[in-house]
Amino acid sequence: MRVAVLSDIHGNIRGLDACLRDLADQGGADAIVAAGDLCMDGPRPREVLERLEEIGAQCVRGNTDRYIGDVETPAGDDDEGRRIEWQRRTLGAAWTAWLRALPFSLRIGDGEEALLVVHANPKSDDEYIWPDADDAFLEKITAGVVERTIAFGHLHVPYARIWRDRLFVNVASAGLPKDGDPRAGYAILMQRSGGWEVKHRRVEFDVDKVVRDLEKSGMPGAKKRISVLRRHRYRELGARIP
Repeated sequence: MRVAVLSDIHGNIRGLDACLRDLADQGGADAIVAAGDLCMDGPRPREVLERLEEIGAQCVRGNTDRYIGDVETPAGDDDEGRRIEWQRRTLGAAWTAWLRALPFSLRIGDGEEALLVVHANPKSDDEYIWPDADDAFLEKITAGVVERTIAFGHLHVPYARIWRDRLFVNVASAGLPKDGDPRAGYAILMQRSGGWEVKHRRVEFDVDKVVRDLEKSGMPGAKKRISVLRRHRYRELGARIP
C-alpha cells in the first residue's frame, strides 16, 4: 500500500498542483489523503476542493475547515472573522457544508498496523505535535489509540519521529510552508512488513504567482497573508528548532 498525504493546502492551488505533478513523477499512490486546513488563508479555495474531488482524494477536517464550516457560529468582525466570511462566500453553501461534514480522522488498514491520518493530533485538531514533544504529552494524545503510525500536519514542519513503538509523521504544508524552506511539502508512506516507510518530498511552486492571486482575490487581510507566505517560517521556530 502506497499513500500520499498532503496537508495545510490553505487555498493554494499552485502549491497543490505542484505536489500532484511531483507525485505523478514519483509513480503515484494507491490513495491520496488531504489532512485538513484545505482552504483558509489562500486565494483559490474552491479550486483546491474541486481538484481534491477530481483526483478522488480522501479528506479529513482541520481546525480552519471547522471554522469555515461552522456557519451557525458568527465569524466575528476581526481580521480572521472577515477572512472566514470571505471563504464561505467564495466556496458557496455546498462546499461549506462539505467541509463541515469531513471526518476528524481516517484509517487506512486494520489494527495496529493501520495508518491513522489526523490534522493536528489524535485528540485535537488545533494542538501541535512539536518534534520535541515530551513523553507526557505524547502519552496523552495516544491514549487509547491502536494505530502505531500517525500522519498529520497543522505544524507545517516536516519530520518523522519514532517514539516507543510508534511513528509520528508530520507531512508539512502543501500550500503554506513555515519551516524556512519556501517549497511545498507532502509525504509518501509505503506499507512494509512490520510498519510504514516514509519519504518526504519538497516541491517548488511559483510564490510570486500566488502573491498575485492574493492581491487580486479581494480576500480581507491579503497583505498579511502575503507576508506570511513570503516569510515561510514561524517566528518562534528558532526557539524550538535551531
